[in-house]
Amino acid sequence: MSTPQPPMPQQAAAAPDWQAAPGTSYTSPIPVTRTHLGHALHSEWTKIKSVRSTMWTLGIFLLLVIGIGFLVAVQTTNEDFQDVPFTVPAFIGLLLGQLCLLTLGVLVVSSEYGTGMIRTTFTASPQRHRVLAAKLIIFFAVAFTVSASAIGLVGLFTSSLHSSGDSDVPWAGTVFMGALYVSLLGMLALAVGSMLRHSAGAITTMLGVVLLPSIMPAFLMMSDTLRTIGEKMQEYAAISSLARVFRLDSESGNGGAQLGLLAGVTAAAVIAAFVLLERRDV
Repeated sequence: MSTPQPPMPQQAAAAPDWQAAPGTSYTSPIPVTRTHLGHALHSEWTKIKSVRSTMWTLGIFLLLVIGIGFLVAVQTTNEDFQDVPFTVPAFIGLLLGQLCLLTLGVLVVSSEYGTGMIRTTFTASPQRHRVLAAKLIIFFAVAFTVSASAIGLVGLFTSSLHSSGDSDVPWAGTVFMGALYVSLLGMLALAVGSMLRHSAGAITTMLGVVLLPSIMPAFLMMSDTLRTIGEKMQEYAAISSLARVFRLDSESGNGGAQLGLLAGVTAAAVIAAFVLLERRDV
């Protein structure tokens, strides 16, 4: 008969490197950093430069503003700029190009709702207000830079054609105010897109905001009772506002009042978008 061997003492299994020892807290080997607005800005910048809608809308915007501006500029003479700035040829293209910025502003936020990717975005960044703030900042920076560059390029091209003229009307301010006006319109569209969460509905709403104040006065002024309302609406329409910015109607101001009203409306829409974003489910 074989002699039974004494039981071997059990050795304690070594704990894996990732497992905390009893009585101690676990420390991740992966560095953990506190998220901030900079991360959201980087994410939104990656999105806006990666999607095709940005390239298409901004490309068409540049084609309209610069292309039409150059075509108008070569048809002008020195006498045409005695009372207006050299950026005036960009005015017509900007009237059409602003629709591109409206569309882009809506798509920046509504496209994520349409595809369902907004759930992934809010999972990665649970603080929703930070996401919306990053979208607004990145969009405004892109829209203002592109708009100011396009208007300024048209102004430089026009001034080079008429360098021998005696025009002393400053035009640097029109570059800033014109770019600011259409960029604020785009931010308003982004806020509307965040509230409606539907691309077609938000774009249609913004087209009404831009076009109706230019169309309705023609009907309102047929009535003596509504004439005052029609005249005031026409004064603050997008066409009239940009005309004042480009000094085409210098007797009625430089567009500061219209720009202030648009800034106020945009601020109100942005605040409403933040409030609804926190109160509603995805």
